[in-house]
Amino acid sequence: MTHRAGPADQALAEALAEPGVLFLDDAQRLSQPVLDYLRQLWDSPGCAAALVLCGAGSERALARAAAMRSRVLTWHQVSRLDTQDIPRTLGLFHPVWEDADPADLGRADEQTACGNFRTWAKITSHVCAARGRDLGAGVDRDAIDQACARLGPYS
Repeated sequence: MTHRAGPADQALAEALAEPGVLFLDDAQRLSQPVLDYLRQLWDSPGCAAALVLCGAGSERALARAAAMRSRVLTWHQVSRLDTQDIPRTLGLFHPVWEDADPADLGRADEQTACGNFRTWAKITSHVCAARGRDLGAGVDRDAIDQACARLGPYS
């Protein structure tokens, strides 16, 4: 993209003309002008995408942008994942988890992720990066432990 807004706006409008979902995390950090820009994008004729704003406190950011808040279809509070739901949820989230041992996932959740989906997304990223180097490797306990170890002390 050039450093002008016009080409970027056009590219974004073209991308949003395709059915899909755009997730924006940390929406609570978006300024009112950015929220208004997003509203204008979604009000544009031909927009076929859905917008999902995520983040603790995002409802407060939207409260300051009345035009955007009036377009909210539904609000959801997402709680921590229940241990018994983790294998199914992760399998739906990314195919890398489809054949993982539920006991290994439960152990990793208990020791590292604590039901936090964002942490599981990080673990998934590390597992996929490691598998990228060895596509034949399965996702076993060692692979999960190595991915969890990469998170450091502040996951």
